[in-house]
Amino acid sequence: MPEVDRAAASRAAVAARRARAVVKDAVRSGERSALEVAEQAWGAPDGPEAGMRVAELLGTLRGLGPRRVDAALEMLGISPVKRLGGLGHRQRTRLRAWLRAREAGAGRGRLVVLAGPTAVGKGTVSGYIRQHHPDVLLSISATTRAPRPGEQNGVHYYFVDDAGFDALIERGELLEWAVVHNASRYGTPKPPVEAALAAGRSVLLEIDLAGARQVRAAMPDAVLVFLLPPSWEELVRRLLGRGTESPEEQARRLETARVELAAQDEFDELVVNDDVRRAAQEVVDLLIVPSGGARPPGRAGSAR
Repeated sequence: MPEVDRAAASRAAVAARRARAVVKDAVRSGERSALEVAEQAWGAPDGPEAGMRVAELLGTLRGLGPRRVDAALEMLGISPVKRLGGLGHRQRTRLRAWLRAREAGAGRGRLVVLAGPTAVGKGTVSGYIRQHHPDVLLSISATTRAPRPGEQNGVHYYFVDDAGFDALIERGELLEWAVVHNASRYGTPKPPVEAALAAGRSVLLEIDLAGARQVRAAMPDAVLVFLLPPSWEELVRRLLGRGTESPEEQARRLETARVELAAQDEFDELVVNDDVRRAAQEVVDLLIVPSGGARPPGRAGSAR
């Protein structure tokens, strides 16, 4: 290829990438819907929309991390490298129906699960959200541990004894539950969460890894968010800096943290907690269901 042609092709490729980036930004901001972009691609095969990979389009949708994008593509029978303009008739039909169904459910609430290793700052991030985003509903957990100074029943936790917790399990009233740190049991009451979601309100759960897995099994539409430390060294510093555990307990929790960090690929979204305000905003953004007419999230209380 002559040098002039090569340079022109390079400029055209750069322009095409920039045009696609503009389209993706418009979908992320809500200015355009993913369905509108797909229809535009099929109606104008020379436009930037047609050159966009389906995986890129799905990746702009809130709540669809790489894991969920891959799952959606597999379900739709579309290759990860396939571009919108290159889809066959049946693939277009399936993608159109999937996007329409997603938009139709945009008025419903969204369940977001926040989990991560010990000492990563889940409580700090959820506390910041509670203080600065009073419209967000944080689910109140039930627990068998005794109240700490200043904690109120029904505000910070639902405090129950072992018999009461057993009764909740037997009646199927817990969305998830687990024994935390080989001590007390914690669980998420199901009825308040289901009622909020049915009313179009979004809910945030701050729970441990085992609980997140239970929620994924019980409610596959939940968005699982894994909170990461900036580095392993920073996680160690935070844990040791708390001064609330014995050296033996610190060592045990650090070993648990290594195991928990290895599970991050199970989650839909990864958020690095290097700045509490920024990390909290990323989590809050995930609670917003993508639709111009979607209701904002609702309000309440606690974490684990």
